[in-house]
Amino acid sequence: MANIRLIRRRIRGVQSTSKITRAMEMIATSKMRRAQEAGVAGRPYDQKIRQVIADLATLSKSGDSHPLLKNRSVNKIAIVYISPDRGLCGGLVANLNRKTAGFILEQKQPTIVVGVGRKGIDFMRRYGRQVRAEFVQLGDRPGLLDTLPISRVIIDDYTTGYVDKVYVAYTRFVSTMLQTPVIEQLLPIEPVVSSGQSSDFIYEPDPESVLGALLPRFVEMEIYHAIMEAIASEQSARMVAMRSATDNAQELVQDLTLMYNKARQEAITTELLDISGGAAALSRD
Repeated sequence: MANIRLIRRRIRGVQSTSKITRAMEMIATSKMRRAQEAGVAGRPYDQKIRQVIADLATLSKSGDSHPLLKNRSVNKIAIVYISPDRGLCGGLVANLNRKTAGFILEQKQPTIVVGVGRKGIDFMRRYGRQVRAEFVQLGDRPGLLDTLPISRVIIDDYTTGYVDKVYVAYTRFVSTMLQTPVIEQLLPIEPVVSSGQSSDFIYEPDPESVLGALLPRFVEMEIYHAIMEAIASEQSARMVAMRSATDNAQELVQDLTLMYNKARQEAITTELLDISGGAAALSRD
């Protein structure tokens, strides 16, 4: 009977876990849809602003003399590491950690980290990496103003010469079932190769002034867009992970129920045999 009680207790525990994972799956699903829309909506803007910067760099008389465009010898590298604040999202964090750690180990120059998200910051500190700044608890729907301090740290460190190259590491949303960790160069800004066709834009007061005002905004939008892509990836991975956990819990409940029925049948059979044996002994007496 003790075995039956233990199995019944395990069934109730797994059923409770299944209800929790199911609720988390539904929450992640609702958040995922909004995050996907925000992440995908920013891609056309990202492509267009790159084209405009390439056009401005071509028209500007100063060329690549702007601090955010100028290449220089690399003595120190910074990486903006965007990761989730929470776990329970499958292998997303582990894949991103592996990708970023491998990239850092490949660099010959010292590398510092600007951490966005608790999971990445903890990983970098655990392995002794220098964390320049920490940004956590941005929420599931951050606005551009929430991410501006991150951009300011990066722009200031690059323009003052504290770092000579900046990368951003995040998880790009591909589909609900696929999220890819990527590392992209952020600074110096490398304009896309111009197609050679003249644009129809007229820049006022002049291309140099517009380019100088647009480049910091470009960095701010790149970081914001990377964060939105990372949030969409996180919610998608969490939804898939919670769905898998719910399915596994339901399968476990079925197996435990079968085990419980067998144990109860065995106990009933044993009791019947005891009763039959007792009755037979009394009849012989």
